[in-house]
Amino acid sequence: MAKNLVIVESPAKAKTIEKFLGKDYKVASSYGHISDLPSKELGVDVDKEFKPKYIVSKDKKEVVKQLKSLASKADMVWLASDEDREGEAIAWHLAEQLKLDHSKVKRIVFNAITKNAILKAIENPRGIDYNLVNAQQARRVLDRLVGYELSPVLWKKIKSGLSAGRVQSVAVRLIVEREREINGFTPEVSFRVVAEFKTGDGKVFKARLPKSFATREEAKKFLESNIGADFKVANLETKPAKKTPAPPFTTSTLQQEASRKLYFSVSKTMNMAQRLYEAGLITYMRTDSVNLSPEAIAATKEEIEREFGSKYSKPRNFSQKTKGAQEAHEAIRPTDISRHSVPVDRDQARLYDLIWKRTIASQMSDALLERTQVKIEASTHKEQFTANGEVLKFDGFLKVYIEGTDEEDEEQAGLLPALAVGDAVFNRYMTATQRFSRAPYRYTEASLVKKLEELGIGRPSTYAPTISTIQNRGYIEKGSVEGTERKYLQFTLKKEQVEEKTLSEITGSDKGKLVPTDIGMIVNDFLVNHFENILDYNFTAKVEQDFDDIASGQEDWTLIMKNFYKDFHPQVKNVEQNADRETGERILGTDPETGRQVSVRLGRFGPMVQIGVADEEEKPKFASLLPEQTIDSITLEEALGLFALPRTLGEYEGKTVEANVGRYGPYVRYNNAFISLGKGEDVFEVTLEQAIELIKAKQKADAPIATYKGKDVTKGKGRFGPFIKWDGIFINVNKKYDFDNLSQSDIGQLIEDKLKKEAEKVVQEWADEGIRVEKARWGRHNIIKGKTKVELPKEVDAAKLSLEEVKDILDKKTPKKKKATKKKK
Repeated sequence: MAKNLVIVESPAKAKTIEKFLGKDYKVASSYGHISDLPSKELGVDVDKEFKPKYIVSKDKKEVVKQLKSLASKADMVWLASDEDREGEAIAWHLAEQLKLDHSKVKRIVFNAITKNAILKAIENPRGIDYNLVNAQQARRVLDRLVGYELSPVLWKKIKSGLSAGRVQSVAVRLIVEREREINGFTPEVSFRVVAEFKTGDGKVFKARLPKSFATREEAKKFLESNIGADFKVANLETKPAKKTPAPPFTTSTLQQEASRKLYFSVSKTMNMAQRLYEAGLITYMRTDSVNLSPEAIAATKEEIEREFGSKYSKPRNFSQKTKGAQEAHEAIRPTDISRHSVPVDRDQARLYDLIWKRTIASQMSDALLERTQVKIEASTHKEQFTANGEVLKFDGFLKVYIEGTDEEDEEQAGLLPALAVGDAVFNRYMTATQRFSRAPYRYTEASLVKKLEELGIGRPSTYAPTISTIQNRGYIEKGSVEGTERKYLQFTLKKEQVEEKTLSEITGSDKGKLVPTDIGMIVNDFLVNHFENILDYNFTAKVEQDFDDIASGQEDWTLIMKNFYKDFHPQVKNVEQNADRETGERILGTDPETGRQVSVRLGRFGPMVQIGVADEEEKPKFASLLPEQTIDSITLEEALGLFALPRTLGEYEGKTVEANVGRYGPYVRYNNAFISLGKGEDVFEVTLEQAIELIKAKQKADAPIATYKGKDVTKGKGRFGPFIKWDGIFINVNKKYDFDNLSQSDIGQLIEDKLKKEAEKVVQEWADEGIRVEKARWGRHNIIKGKTKVELPKEVDAAKLSLEEVKDILDKKTPKKKKATKKKK
C-alpha cells in the first residue's frame, strides 16, 4: 500500500497527477464537495453562532467510505483540492469527515497540473487556512439564510416553486432594469452626412460631416448647398499613436472574449477550461488576477523571440483593478507556452488557442500607428468634412491577437490616400441618412459578467452558476427574435441632383441576449419593493468585501452574520405577515362587447388575460399569453384577440383540427394529440394545410422504429437531446450511437443498459432503507427487511416497484403490534 495518499477534487485530475508521482503515492478523488448543508432544512443554527450543519449526502457516502479506508492505511494524507476558497473548504471538510490525524495531514496547492508544479507543491506544504475556510462558510451560510428565508415568502405571495438568492436576484434586477430602459426608450431621429471624394489621381476616400441635422428639411437643404461646390483639403494633421495589448485572461475576461469570438456560453467556457486545466494544459481557470509568474514571463519572452524576433518582445507585469483580487494567484495561461496547439477536441482546442494568443500578446511590443485627420472644405458653405485614417507602422502584438469588443462601431478608420493642404478633391456622391439613436443594449451572458464584476458583485467561481441559475429558474431566457424591419429615409446628392428614397433595416434583434420573463419581472419587483437593501448593488458589493476581509483574517465571520441577520429576519417576518399577494396585474381597459374589465396578470400556469372580475355574477374568462407577449407590453387589442382561440382550421381524415395556445405555447390539436407550432408560425395565421403537414410529421415521428420483447420502440428529440421510448421509459441516446440509423442491436443495448441502471438504482434505494432482494422459486423474487420476507408474484418485476410500493408490501406482511396484544389478552 502507498505510504502517501493525495486527495484531489476530480478523477480526471487524479489520473494526470498520478503520472507525476512515484509508487509511494496513491491519488484519489473526492468528486468535489463531500459534505454540504442539508437540502431539505435550513441547516444553520442561528442561535448558536450560526453553526452550519454539514452532512454527507447519500451519493457521497461510498466515496467517503473509500477515502477513509485509503487514509487509514497511509502514513501521510495530502489534501490537494483547488487553491481558491471553495477548495480550502473542501480540504477542511475532508479533514473533518475522514477524521484525519492532524499530524498526518498536509495541505498543498498548485495552479497548474504539471510535474514541476506538483513536485514544488509537495516540497512546500502548509496547514489548512481557516481564514479562507471561514470566508467560504460565510458565503455559504449567508446565501443559505437569504435563499431559505426569502423563497417561502415568494411561494406565499407570488407562486410556489420560486426561489431567491443574494447574487442571482441582483443579476435578475440588472436585466429587468435594462429591459425597462429599453421599453421606455424613445429614439431621437437625426440625419448624418457622409461624402465620398476622389483625388486627382483617382484614389477614393470617405469623409463625414461632424454635425448631424434634426429634420429632413435641414438635411436636404444642406445637400442642395453642395450643388456646384468645389472641394479642397483645408487641413491635415498626422500624429503618432500606439496600441497596447490587453492583460492575460482572468475568469471574467476569458468568459467575455470566448463569448465574442467563439460564441461560447459562460458555462461552456468554464466546462472547456476545466477540462484543459485537468489535462495539465492551462493554469487554474478560476482567478481574478492578471499576474504571470516570473517563470512564465521568462518562458513567454523566449518563445516570442524565437518565433517573431526580439523586437516583438516586451515583458510586462500587469496590475489588477478588480476589488478583492487575489494577487498571489496567476492569470489563466498555457502551462507550456511553447505548445502552440493541443491534441484535444475542437472546442477545447479553440479555447486553448485563444488563451495562448492572449498570453503571448500580453508580453509583446506595442503596435505603432500613424493617425491622420483630414479636413475638407467646400466653396459654397462653411461646414467642413472630416476623414480619419491610420497607417500601421509596426504591428507588434497585433501580429498575434486583436481584442474583441461589445460595442458596434459604425465606421473603422482606414487607409487614406496621399493628400496635401490645398489639394483639390472631387465629390462623387453625398448622402444624408436618417438615423435613430439606439436604446441600451440587452445584456449578453458575457456583458452581464462584465457588469457584475464592475459592480464588485460575485467572484470568479460564481459567475457561471449565477447565470445558469437565473435561466433554469425561468426568470431570464435567451431571446430568439431576429429583429423587426424599420423604414428610414436617405437623400443622395449625385451628378448635381438630390434624390430621396426609402430604405429598410432590421432593428431590435434580441437573439442570444438575456431577456426577463414575466415571472422574473414580478419576482424582481416584489423583492425590490420589500427587500430593497438585499437587492441593493452597493450592499451586495459590500458583502463581497466582507468575505475578502474574512479571508485575510480582518473580520470575524460570525459577527458579520449576526449584524446581517438581526435586521434581515424581522424584515422577512414582517413581509410574510403584511405584504399583499403579487400577480403583476395590469388593467388594460374595457371589452367593447361586454363592457367588462380586461386585465393581464400571472396565473397558475403563467401569464394570462382575464375578462371580468371574480365578484361579478358572470364568471371571468381567461386566455394564455403567446410566448412572445409579456404582461408589461401586451395591448388591449392583442389581449382581446386571444379570445378568438381556439381557431377551427377544418377537418383532416374526418377529425377536427384546431389551433390554440396552452401553457407550453401555441399548438395544433388533432385527435387528442397536441403538436407545437414551429418558430415563426403564428397561431392566428396558421392554415389547415400547414397544420396537416405538422400532423403528418408528428405521426411519422411517433411511428414505431422497432419492437423489443414484443413492445414498440419510438424515438424523438427532447430538451435533453435525442431519446428512444420503450414500455413507458425514456432512454437518452448518447453520441456514440448514430441516432438516425439505430440498429436492432443498438436499441436492445440501450434498453438493457437503462434497465440495469434503473435496477441498480432501485436496489441502492432499498439498501439505504435496509431492504434487499434475492432470487426465489421459478423466476420469482423475495424482498427482505430484517425478519420479514415477501415472495413477489411471478408477473411482478421487482425493478419496477417504487420504494413506497415495497414499503407498503412489507407493512402489510409485518404483524401489527396491536393485534398481537389482543391475542395475549
